[in-house]
Amino acid sequence: MPARLLPSCRSLLLALRRLDKYIEDTDRFPGWRGELPEHVDVPTSDTVGFGELGQELGRGKVEQVSWSPRAFLYHNFLSEEECEHLKALAKKRLTKSTVVDSETGKRVDSSVRTSTGTSLAPGEDEVVRAIEKRISLITMIPEENGEAIQILKYVDGQKYEPHTDYFHDKYNARPENGGQRVATVLMYLSTPQEGGETVFPYAKKKVESEGWSECARRGLAVKAVKGSALLFYSLKPSGNKDPASTHGSCPTLAGEKWSATRWIRVGFFRVGGASKGCTDEDEKCEEWAVTGECERNPGFMRVKCRRSCEVCDRSSSKVLESVGRKEALLS
Repeated sequence: MPARLLPSCRSLLLALRRLDKYIEDTDRFPGWRGELPEHVDVPTSDTVGFGELGQELGRGKVEQVSWSPRAFLYHNFLSEEECEHLKALAKKRLTKSTVVDSETGKRVDSSVRTSTGTSLAPGEDEVVRAIEKRISLITMIPEENGEAIQILKYVDGQKYEPHTDYFHDKYNARPENGGQRVATVLMYLSTPQEGGETVFPYAKKKVESEGWSECARRGLAVKAVKGSALLFYSLKPSGNKDPASTHGSCPTLAGEKWSATRWIRVGFFRVGGASKGCTDEDEKCEEWAVTGECERNPGFMRVKCRRSCEVCDRSSSKVLESVGRKEALLS
């Protein structure tokens, strides 16, 4: 080694020795040498809460089902009492389910869908309103973009063949009626003894383990478990339709399958179009309403932000309720 380098090497060694002496306790500086601490006390939880801090409206485990389609399963989304309440509301109203004709946009009978069902009125009671609010929280989409909740019952091999929730006709997807469906929240109100899975035949992965019906093994499937809710998106982040969201309800081979579905639009949804006068005149209305301006500044807010302050004409609500069960039964 050249003599001129020796002083430099000695200086470097002395500096390292001083550093070792200065930092003797590596626990105070974990990772400074590239090592990893043996244990870090980090609180962990496999559940997620929804609602304002300290005032949760729900809590449950969230499971990623798939990225193509984008689908997530929320365990214990509904309580036992909520499931039974929704079923009780629907039992006296059940009629044969129909489908939307892709050319005319009108409802027609079809062998593709053999269940019975009905639609609830938006905000029909306190329980329904609480569920609608919870759905808005997990999707982060305003409640006003949601269609009326639809209740379905499947027994004795009844099914719904694979289909899409996004519309193929222009009439149902018109902007004044909320536009295209962007997402679906499918809530399970019962656990069938056999079958009844929700299957995505065009998903990138398929189920392979035991315990699935023949129908479910044709694609990616989710079992119907009472209280769980499946959120999946019909549109890609780009706004384009996602064919991978094609899904069906496998035949219910034993027991009963009850479900509650809420379809969510791109924009504000009203049957037949938004009610006249029930609009916001400023894009910040929703933000102002959340911060309490409807109560603090009613003179301005209840005129300029009618929708966000929920002060639309009662007559509009009555019309919506009367036609909701008839026309909101879309699929």
